[in-house]
Amino acid sequence: MVKQISIFLENKAGRLASVTKVLGEHRINIRALSIADTSDFGILRLIVNEPEKAYGVLKRAGFTVSETEVIAVEVPDTPGGLARVLDVMGEASINIEYLYAFIGKATEDALVIFKVEDPDRAVEVFQTHGIGVLDSSQVYKL
Repeated sequence: MVKQISIFLENKAGRLASVTKVLGEHRINIRALSIADTSDFGILRLIVNEPEKAYGVLKRAGFTVSETEVIAVEVPDTPGGLARVLDVMGEASINIEYLYAFIGKATEDALVIFKVEDPDRAVEVFQTHGIGVLDSSQVYKL
């Protein structure tokens, strides 16, 4: 499993810049990110190289922060590669809450971050079907 940092942000100019500035000042590298927003607020989801440190410095800087366990999955970087992984998940009745792509690559495969209801079961299903799952130490080094 990989720790994801989620930050609740008011939908105001400069809020995202403030988060990235705090992380940069503490030499924390963003590896992947996703933003979901409404007209009033957004949720910034980050994979960083030092999640515990990021959580602490963002909290001390006054941001509303939480940690979530997600799965980093190797998806064949070919047409239909993601469809195969999603088919496996569907056949196993694994519900996807959200997903987003990862910036770096560990192998020739693409990396996708999945948030699912039962991550332990999802990892077991992926491994049974020969789908690579990266552990946190592999992800944070990318």
